[in-house]
Amino acid sequence: MAADDRHPTQRPGTDDSVARSRATHRAIETVFRMERARIVAALARFMRSVDLAEEFAQDALIAALRNWPEGGIPDKPGAWLIASARRRAIDHFRRARMADGKLALLGIDAEAEATTDPPEPDEGLGDEMLGLMFVSCHPVLSTEARVALTLRLVGGLTTEEIARAYLVSETAMAQRIVRAKRVLADAGVPFELPIGDERTERVSSVLEVLYLVFNEGYSATKGDDWMRPQLCQEAMRLGRILAGLAAEDAEVHGLIALMELQASRLPARSDAKGRPILLLDQNRSRWDHLLINRGLAALARAEALARPGPYTLQAAIAACHARARTADKTDWPRIAALYAALAALAPSPVVELNRAMALAMAFGPAAGLELADQLADEPALRNYHLLPSVRADLLARLGRLQEALGEFERAAALTQNERERAMLLERAQACRDQLARKARDANH
Repeated sequence: MAADDRHPTQRPGTDDSVARSRATHRAIETVFRMERARIVAALARFMRSVDLAEEFAQDALIAALRNWPEGGIPDKPGAWLIASARRRAIDHFRRARMADGKLALLGIDAEAEATTDPPEPDEGLGDEMLGLMFVSCHPVLSTEARVALTLRLVGGLTTEEIARAYLVSETAMAQRIVRAKRVLADAGVPFELPIGDERTERVSSVLEVLYLVFNEGYSATKGDDWMRPQLCQEAMRLGRILAGLAAEDAEVHGLIALMELQASRLPARSDAKGRPILLLDQNRSRWDHLLINRGLAALARAEALARPGPYTLQAAIAACHARARTADKTDWPRIAALYAALAALAPSPVVELNRAMALAMAFGPAAGLELADQLADEPALRNYHLLPSVRADLLARLGRLQEALGEFERAAALTQNERERAMLLERAQACRDQLARKARDANH
């Protein structure tokens, strides 16, 4: 075959052109995913409509796909996309005969759409991003709706990705997001930063959502996966955005510290087959020490700003684990004291259950079991699999294997995570095997 062995009907350069076009499209989609939340934030505040802001953001993507392959990706693609979206907003308002008032609100000269050089994004865009986060986490929404809307609008995850993470159908998740937007619209929630006490309350709501997203990634509630690292990464990314925009809030840094210290363990929390590895059995050389250092620095910032709040106290507990080179070097008395402080500040049965395990590690399993037994009638823990799991562990350490076996089996029946169920059943079987060996030894 001739040196130029392309198909006879193929024009020279076609392969390269197609490859370049595909590469450009991938680059555009990557840029858009990174910039999407900023575009929506820039428009939503002025348009009072998340739906319209999302629509014009999508229009800007289409414009980029049409113009950038030939003209090249601009030096400041985010500014280009925001300007393009704003121009489409101008067209929309003109068609609706509302141009004059809306253009003034948008802060764009009516001639802007005709310029060749797109304007820079507003200097207040950081506030707009924070505003979008506050809107997505508004207390008027249910917790589930806040989580979904935050991941969609601020996190930039697709509806399919969010649905997959929370093990619901894409249709159900889409309906949840649509209902959340409708609730915000019906309630007349303003697209602006709250002030005073309202802002303080809403920060708590934002932190709660990020905490829930991270926890679902760290220990998946349902399904076949022990962890969903993408959710952990997204919660940390959003937390860093919040920390950059609310730098004086100690609990923001406390939550960042908690997430980064916990996330440092992700590489060691499962084996090659995806099976869970408990904290005391983890290979600590596999922990991510960059995340540990970042988490400890964030904890120091939080503690320097204010008296420790709930997230900062939890981060301090995680720091005790992070600083221990081996499991037996862990400062369990300090962890137990920190849990006591957390229980005093933010009392809950789950905190008490964690304190029970810390007491067991610090002062022996009997001390922990005494507290765990006091939680047996707590309504909030009635169907919580970790209560029988903790009791089973402590009973096994005390040699009460028959009781431990029953508790491991009860915990396995309550959990909805398949990996965790398998681990609990394995521990139940280990108790059964020990009981059988003891019975054989007694017969001899």
